[in-house]
Amino acid sequence: MFCRPLGIVLAGIVAMALLAAPGRAQGPVTPAYKEEVLQLSKWIDDYLERRWKELNVKPAPLADDAIFYRRLSLDLVGRIPELLDVRDFMDSKRPDKHWEHTERYLATDLASRHFANFWRTQIIGRTSNQQFQFFFPQFEAWLEDRIKKNTPLNQITQQILTAQNNPQAMQSGFGGPGGQALSPVGFFAVNEGKAENLAGSSARVFLGVKIECAQCHKHPFAKWTREQFWEFAAFFSGPNQFGQPQQVRKGEKQVSFVPGREIVIPEVNKVVKAKFLNGQEPQWGAFSDSRKVLSEWMTSAENPYFSKAMADHLWAYFFGVSLFEPILEPNDDSPVTHPELLDKLAQELVAHKFDQLFLIRALVHTKAYQRSSGGPELATKEDYHLFLRMPIRSLTPEQIYDSIAAATRIPQSDYTNFDPRFGNPFAMNNTPRGQFLAKFGTQDRRYDPQTSILQALFMMNGKFMTDRTRTDGNEDLKFLARQATTTRRKVESMVMMVLSRPPRAEETDRLVAYVEGGGPSRNLERALEDVYWALLNSPEFLLNH
Repeated sequence: MFCRPLGIVLAGIVAMALLAAPGRAQGPVTPAYKEEVLQLSKWIDDYLERRWKELNVKPAPLADDAIFYRRLSLDLVGRIPELLDVRDFMDSKRPDKHWEHTERYLATDLASRHFANFWRTQIIGRTSNQQFQFFFPQFEAWLEDRIKKNTPLNQITQQILTAQNNPQAMQSGFGGPGGQALSPVGFFAVNEGKAENLAGSSARVFLGVKIECAQCHKHPFAKWTREQFWEFAAFFSGPNQFGQPQQVRKGEKQVSFVPGREIVIPEVNKVVKAKFLNGQEPQWGAFSDSRKVLSEWMTSAENPYFSKAMADHLWAYFFGVSLFEPILEPNDDSPVTHPELLDKLAQELVAHKFDQLFLIRALVHTKAYQRSSGGPELATKEDYHLFLRMPIRSLTPEQIYDSIAAATRIPQSDYTNFDPRFGNPFAMNNTPRGQFLAKFGTQDRRYDPQTSILQALFMMNGKFMTDRTRTDGNEDLKFLARQATTTRRKVESMVMMVLSRPPRAEETDRLVAYVEGGGPSRNLERALEDVYWALLNSPEFLLNH
């Protein structure tokens, strides 16, 4: 059992309470491109300011440089920033430092890996089912490869939806170097290859439309009928999508249907033809691949569903709140909040050929993104839906681990997950990172963070955190503890290393007094370890604000 003595745990909690939570491959970025990015950023800010004036509300002030830079690092590369990078950003007087540091982050492999994790989670989610987890690292590595090449979102989506018809993609195995065996077939695997599951997931993820509730009956608050659901599911019916008739026995009666073009609605024994969600029936050729036909319709520049869904995924990631997410239950699938804003984001995404980097740049350069999470009053859901301030967002499990790794200098061999291109994919659960991620879930609403008791105990008393908050397991902490400098300087350095900001005067005074008193053990080195542990367990470290 790796538990701290109760006195040290309580002392750590006291110390923690002293810290008040604060309110790759791409084309050259030309001056014209940069101007287009900044024009969209300004349009977003102007739009929100008009809404605030209409409602007579005021936004929070802009966050200070240290808080903003930590947010930028977490959002773009999935971990807290390096100490020297924070100081460089804070000290810089350059008017374009925001742009400069954003570009520096987006050019790294860490950014590609982080956004691969983001899209994997959006597309196939998280699950404790080990059979499905088998596909996670392969699917994520496939996404990382596409993101490094800056593959447009419409092409990525088309490749995912047609992967099962691609013999090369269906080849089993995690091959050798080069990623030749990487494929997105995990999307079909986690949906168990069932037409109804694939239809519901595809509509929700790629079109921003929730049609699952119409699978068995007409939903009282949505416009989608049961027949429409199964017409859409027909594109995914059967293992062969090239129009060869099949039969299904229903009691004494056999029902014939054409896989990929028709499907039998369960229980009612009715055959319906494949139709797009706009009610149109495809123009089939002799050898039309149903999923290719569907993917081309879904990702077409003329299809407003796809561009809005992709824009909203990115908006919700950076701002914590979906533009599709209403305060009350919607009566259809139209966005309830800010339809003009969502339309503009979708139009710009189409105009820039579904380049997610363009939209990412535009979002992080808005004043809305740079606003503080704090303010004179407590935040409300209305604040978040009006984007008056930045919501306090929960970190993903990956962000938590990678930030702990950055703060405690975990060896590189333990820092990354298993690379699926080499060896047994189940080995990922045996790495420190894999074991950590297995204990943490994610939130449906990132602005309403919750932590389970098991997660809290793991962070406070688990061997993982104990090892990394001891001087004999953390080289930076050992170096700091044994430096011939003042306690005040040591405390200031620890706060900067973990929270990515200078400590406030009252924090410094209290923490210095605690350390110099030696804590419960009356030992200065143990007291420093307690403070380090408290910082890593503080809400400020575990949240994006």
